[in-house]
Amino acid sequence: MWLIAGLGNPGRKYSRTRHNVGFMALEGVAQRFGTDLVDRGQYRLGRGSIEGHHVMLLEPLLYMNLSGPVVENVRRKFAVQNENLIVIHDDLDMETGKLRIRKGGSSGGHKGVESIIQSIGSRDFIRVKAGIGREPGVPAEEYVLRKFSRQEISVIKDMIELVADAVHSIVSEGVDKAMNKFN
Repeated sequence: MWLIAGLGNPGRKYSRTRHNVGFMALEGVAQRFGTDLVDRGQYRLGRGSIEGHHVMLLEPLLYMNLSGPVVENVRRKFAVQNENLIVIHDDLDMETGKLRIRKGGSSGGHKGVESIIQSIGSRDFIRVKAGIGREPGVPAEEYVLRKFSRQEISVIKDMIELVADAVHSIVSEGVDKAMNKFN
């Protein structure tokens, strides 16, 4: 069993902001694999399969920095091992539209990832990092809550397709092969 969590902030106000690219990408994965996400209170959850592997798709519906307890509750409920947890999240330090797969490591200052590390008590899970770029002179807290420009929308759509490809590769071929393919 795999648990794939996309990180973002709940509510219409944040729906298409840079910080919600994890939600956007998870919804792209759900669409690709024909999985519906159903509201369950503090999260949206979908069940499906990729190449015969059972997967759970999760959107925590609390604010980004509170994602960890939701991820941990679902991970524990379905007995998902940390090495089968994939977290899709935005990354300020990568060019918009770029993608990187990483096993373990620090949060890199990402509050949602830090919340997950604290809640599961481990750094040993897979991250699919989606680049959102950075604008010089704009505080990170302000920049991540901005919407993508019209020029960036097609780049983001392409990246969402790439995230779905990467998730498929991780689940079906293993994270090391996926890292060699996408990093």
